[in-house]
Amino acid sequence: MKMAKGLSHYLRKAWKKPDKRLLRERMIDWRKGNTIVKVDKPLRLDRARALGYRAKKGFVVVRVRILRGGRKRSRPRKGRRSKRMTVRKTLKMNYKWVAEQRVARKFRNLEVLNSYQLGKDGKHYFFEVILVDVSRPEIKNDKKINWICKPANRGRVFRGLTSAGKKSRGLRKKTREMKVRPSIRARGRLGK
Repeated sequence: MKMAKGLSHYLRKAWKKPDKRLLRERMIDWRKGNTIVKVDKPLRLDRARALGYRAKKGFVVVRVRILRGGRKRSRPRKGRRSKRMTVRKTLKMNYKWVAEQRVARKFRNLEVLNSYQLGKDGKHYFFEVILVDVSRPEIKNDKKINWICKPANRGRVFRGLTSAGKKSRGLRKKTREMKVRPSIRARGRLGK
């Protein structure tokens, strides 16, 4: 007997080919607003629920805007002050991980659970980050999510323990040739 397809199935299907005009209008509004905005509900409910979001107290969703493009600065041509001569090389972090860290710095009492992309235009990436308030009793008593309350998970986004961080660190695959285990620093910075 076949089961009826749920709402999340159709939401997932709709987000595979989103309405470009509607998404563009939304991104225009998002560009006018602040960089980091707390939202009431996730825009991509199916994706948020797949990543651990639940509509209960203790879960917070934040939309964040990140500038696209290289992170290199132009080198000054005049003056010889060595402090200002630095030209940053490319940052070895993906945009999603950068977005998670910026949100974590703004909401210090919350812990980053996961994040997903909403869209991008010529200038920005837009992400939604799922945060968890580890001090709430609703979270502490929930067996599915209370692992995040342990002290070992404090500041996990800054140590590359979120999904985006692990992907950026190259920990999705396991081969002997990859020099990223146990960490890039432990292997003499040979990886990546």
